[in-house]
Amino acid sequence: MQIKPAYEDIVADILKWFGERIYMLNSAGLKDIIIDPGFGFGKTIDNNFELLRRLGDFSITGLPLLVGISRKSMIWKTLGISSEEALNGTTALHEIALLNGADILRVHDVKEAVQAVKLFIRMKNSGGK
Repeated sequence: MQIKPAYEDIVADILKWFGERIYMLNSAGLKDIIIDPGFGFGKTIDNNFELLRRLGDFSITGLPLLVGISRKSMIWKTLGISSEEALNGTTALHEIALLNGADILRVHDVKEAVQAVKLFIRMKNSGGK
């Protein structure tokens, strides 16, 4: 899965997979479901950036969307740095994820993520006031 990931349309393929599992869970009486497209798992760096760009497509499920991109290789490999140096890139991609529909961030750096979320909420709630 990690060696040669291949998708016809990564978002459509993941949504199809989610659809089947969501149906099974709902049929079993489970309603509290969070979806996570699995950044880094069986995906190339380009796949991960496409997922990030198209996160809004997952809103069709009507479920909370969790994004776990904190210090992922998509950041540090793109920037040519180590994972330990990837905080700034992580924060930048957290903001993009929030703007594109993420509801929950899985993070390593809590303080910085909280600051990013506070700024996002302030921007979102400003409404031109």
